[in-house]
Amino acid sequence: MTARRQLIPEGLDATLVLVRHGESEWIRQGRFQGQSETPLSALGRQQAALVAERLADQHASPALPVPGGAPREVVHSPLSRAADVARAIAEACAAPVLRAEPGILELSQGDWEGVTSEDIARRWPAEISAWRHNPNLAHAPGGESIRAVQRRVRPALARVLDELGRDYPRGTVDRPQVGGYRGVGQAADQPWSVLVAHDGVFKVVMLTLLDLPLDRFWTFSWGLTGITVLELRGGRPVLRAHNLTGHLAPIEDEQAREAAERRSQTGAL
Repeated sequence: MTARRQLIPEGLDATLVLVRHGESEWIRQGRFQGQSETPLSALGRQQAALVAERLADQHASPALPVPGGAPREVVHSPLSRAADVARAIAEACAAPVLRAEPGILELSQGDWEGVTSEDIARRWPAEISAWRHNPNLAHAPGGESIRAVQRRVRPALARVLDELGRDYPRGTVDRPQVGGYRGVGQAADQPWSVLVAHDGVFKVVMLTLLDLPLDRFWTFSWGLTGITVLELRGGRPVLRAHNLTGHLAPIEDEQAREAAERRSQTGAL
């Protein structure tokens, strides 16, 4: 039996939605964050409102592959940049449970936290290169290895999945599995939950749920408030959508209008 099959309850039919937090002040400044507290920027608060609105109206066109009704719970990293986004989602979706989960705290970046990318490249060139090339073998000085992160992620996911499977009938993979055919996808009343956390820990979450090796760490990436939808179909994880950011179009449109206005004032093409 694989590690994945031990983690995901047998026959579980459910949906897990992963949402990264919005822009923080340190992201705006180009600083590594890790487990340091840094609040959402003004832009990050706008992003939080938009992702909450999108998940509350998940069947608006283009529809998200998410069941109807409220999520069973909204679970978040204890850091405020994730907690604030989670609170906005829980309020918009009328989620009955909002709780912090220490197991999905961002990975520690040790001595790099609060330091800009440029300064890290100047002060730790060998270490940052090793991290980017071999993340399963290297990590920030004084920081946390991704293997250590996985050890805390697994029990956190187990708690979320066990709650998702409570009081809901077990499913099977003996049914249509290819998109476009009748019977594929979630039932309207299928339970779903939301995790709100960080790019780094979500990489480990995805590798763990999909039973992929940790050296694939850089395979998955999230934009700010990017939405990923993982359906659990008869206990088998199925990636339905990854890093959706269409809800940010109003911000992008406004930024484009402002850029056009600046060009018109300067006469630049």
